[in-house]
Amino acid sequence: MRSQPSLELGQHQQLVLTPQLRQALKLLQCSTQELEQEITQALADNPLLERDDPAPDEAAARAEMLEHRWAQPARQIVSDDIPESGTTQSLADHLLQQLRTTRATPRDQGLVALLIGELDERGYLDFDPQSFSSALPPGLDIQDEEWRAALRLLQSFDPAGVGARDLSECLRLQLRAREDEWPPDVLACAVRLTECLDDLGAGRWGRLCETLGCERSLLDAAHRALLRLDPHPVSAWHDEATCYVVPDILFYRGPGEWLASLNPALEPRLRLDAGLVAQIQGADVPSGLREQVSQAHHLIQQLGQRRQTILRVAGFIASHQRPFLDHGEGALRPLVLRDVAQALDLHESTISRATRMKYAQTPWGVFELKYFFGTGVQTTSGEDASSRAIQALMRALLDAEPAGKPLSDMRLTRLLADQGIVIARRTVAKYREAMGVPAASLRKARS
Repeated sequence: MRSQPSLELGQHQQLVLTPQLRQALKLLQCSTQELEQEITQALADNPLLERDDPAPDEAAARAEMLEHRWAQPARQIVSDDIPESGTTQSLADHLLQQLRTTRATPRDQGLVALLIGELDERGYLDFDPQSFSSALPPGLDIQDEEWRAALRLLQSFDPAGVGARDLSECLRLQLRAREDEWPPDVLACAVRLTECLDDLGAGRWGRLCETLGCERSLLDAAHRALLRLDPHPVSAWHDEATCYVVPDILFYRGPGEWLASLNPALEPRLRLDAGLVAQIQGADVPSGLREQVSQAHHLIQQLGQRRQTILRVAGFIASHQRPFLDHGEGALRPLVLRDVAQALDLHESTISRATRMKYAQTPWGVFELKYFFGTGVQTTSGEDASSRAIQALMRALLDAEPAGKPLSDMRLTRLLADQGIVIARRTVAKYREAMGVPAASLRKARS
């Protein structure tokens, strides 16, 4: 039986976003920098629009109101992307870029990438193959020799000295990378001298000559070679620019409550150019010009709606998170998008857009609005504790752990239970990993 093409009539429902609604949603989720780019483009495209800048007296009053609080360095920012800050290549990025150019197998590249993630601020590595293997999922069956091969590959990268396990090895790696700069006898003596740094620091020249079996002149040449090396070869990657974020919201204490206000310095306002509008009134206006007038009206209206929505959401957060604003991170309350959406009669996606890359100034630093959201755990007192508050408590316990005796996940679980927070050990492990804290075995190896 052959099928024949045919025409049929039918009805179906389809949600279609108008261009105006699509633009309103886009503006709502824009960060401050992205919004400025949108406005700059709108001003370039539509000659009927102009900025509605405040009068000089009003601008001065606003600047005085800020009291320099808006541009404080961000003491604590929780966000994956900070548009107001410049981006520079990190040490990890620099090393991973070199790793991708090698001929190492995917398995070996994965091991090297793990080692890169464990480098400390000096670029050194507390290396213990068994500890690294125990921290990985079972079944990978990684041999110690594989870890050592990964370490050798990492230590061959630039800057020379990265991945060293101590200062002596750091210096030897640099000597190996620059061996053409010295005569063979000076290089050999300098390599041996890296094992006698205590005597070298104390200036025990006679003992060093006896230990190394060399003349004082050769020892001095080897010493000069070491002085040309850098004990902190990755220091250049720590000269990062200070990160500044100008917050969109200010949380401030009102009469008996916490309130939210928009940063007037970041409130872009537009208006129609009155002179141009007056010239086209009553004339035979081309359809294209009428369309620009309509687009200008819509954009001004959408910016007003954006301000109102962000302020409503921020106001709810200020009220709900009053314990945090009074006492700090440990007092954060659980909050999910659904709670705010139901309270403000908005859709959850609207709340998500309104909090995306919007920052608030609080007594405890600058935070992205999304920071104030999180699930909760019920305590033995019957109250709910935010997951971030639990992490703050864990951080305090970890900061106070005895040197050389790090707290295991089970011990952390018991200490939290003593304070009324009963959660599973695997939850503690998940929170610890989210905080970027390695397992107890790795912390013990570093002590």
